[in-house]
Amino acid sequence: MKERMGLVKRNGQPLILLGTGLKTADKIPDCELTATDLQPVKLSCFRGKVMVISVVPSLDTAVCDKQTRKFNERVSALGEKVVLITVSMDLPFAQKRWCGAAGLPNAITLSDHRSGAFGESFGVLIKDIRLLARAVFVVDAHGKIAYEQIVPELTDEPDYESALQKAKQLIK
Repeated sequence: MKERMGLVKRNGQPLILLGTGLKTADKIPDCELTATDLQPVKLSCFRGKVMVISVVPSLDTAVCDKQTRKFNERVSALGEKVVLITVSMDLPFAQKRWCGAAGLPNAITLSDHRSGAFGESFGVLIKDIRLLARAVFVVDAHGKIAYEQIVPELTDEPDYESALQKAKQLIK
């Protein structure tokens, strides 16, 4: 497994990411994640729509909570051609609890806790703490990455505007 250092820090301390990572124009792997009802969900089931994949370390942190709420609000305004998928290593039970407490029962939260295959495939699995690095991927309707951002400081928010702008361009 390839290890990459220097892309992400937590409170200024470098973290090691596992996987080669994906870049713009790469086709996304068809990872299997777990939904809040414990059913397997493959990313391919969202093909045909623009996907905004918001990756967070844990929904139970302030920045992840804010990121998920903000993307839910902003992506829902883009219409039915765009879907927001929030991915974390949180257990599906915790994701379901968060969605209920946040008043977002229809939010799509998927867990990578079983295998970490999403994190490794996308290159955002943090080696030592087995959480996902904060990142955003915008994927076109054919499954190719149109925008990617791995946030350099784990405790910072992503660039919402750039990701949303790319999603808007893809639905025109």
